[in-house]
Amino acid sequence: MKRLVAVAAISLLGLAACGESSSPAVPGESSQKGGDVLAKAPVAAAADILPGSTMEKIKQRGELLVGGSLDAPLLSQQNPVTGQVEGFDADMGKALAKYILGEPKVKIVNSASETREALLANGTVDVVFQTYTITEERAKQVAFAGPYYTSGLTIAVKKGTSGITKPEDLNGKKVLAGANTPAIPAIKKMAPQAEIITFGSDPECIQALKQDRGVAYVQDETLLIADAQKDPSIQIVTKPFTVDPYGIGLKHGDDQFKKFVNDWLKKTQDAGVWQEIWKKSIGTVVTGEPPQPPQIGSVPGS
Repeated sequence: MKRLVAVAAISLLGLAACGESSSPAVPGESSQKGGDVLAKAPVAAAADILPGSTMEKIKQRGELLVGGSLDAPLLSQQNPVTGQVEGFDADMGKALAKYILGEPKVKIVNSASETREALLANGTVDVVFQTYTITEERAKQVAFAGPYYTSGLTIAVKKGTSGITKPEDLNGKKVLAGANTPAIPAIKKMAPQAEIITFGSDPECIQALKQDRGVAYVQDETLLIADAQKDPSIQIVTKPFTVDPYGIGLKHGDDQFKKFVNDWLKKTQDAGVWQEIWKKSIGTVVTGEPPQPPQIGSVPGS
């Protein structure tokens, strides 16, 4: 599978930024607009919406509740002009909504890395699309459909910072990471003498990096590419040193809904919709053809 590479990100630091919402952390509406990319998105047969199922409850409600971000460029960001939530994860959520409802009607509930499990468990959201890396530990609390994308951890610094070219260089330094993310155990493993400072969201970590509250920020490459594209003061200094498969977060124990979502994902990939969504979002920054989607159910915890 073709990987997103740090070289691509660094070469694109000067590009114009995606619009960023200044909205507070509240639910964001995203209904009909997904562009032509969703025109050929599949719709489930009536027989697939089983009586009493989660799918039927969503259809009766008339919208899909998606745990996600409102401030992640290329992935899930609220457009300050239109109010629409745009990006790879956002459009994947719209495509699932169309499969269930016949139209891409979703409500994005802004969530943080430390709240996703609770939002699924208490029924506040139906699914989570939020660069949600599948791990066996997380799979004890939530179910994962997919994986639907693969990325990896890399390191960002303020431009001009020297002496950090590999994870081991983080030893003895203050390092920023998102709370409840795979970056924390990865740092502990590769740089056990690093001091880890956590924040609840990617924008908070970027702000802390710019304020010199940490010398480096370890995060998923997809997010850091978007950050570096938006802010020329941020520089990616390593290639990915982990392989992190993104899963679609679901309520634990609902095997029926998990199978339904996995069936949708396969149909979406076969129809070329997954590839078009990638082109419209991540593919606007990373050149070349879309990568091969990861095999569904191919990693522990999925």
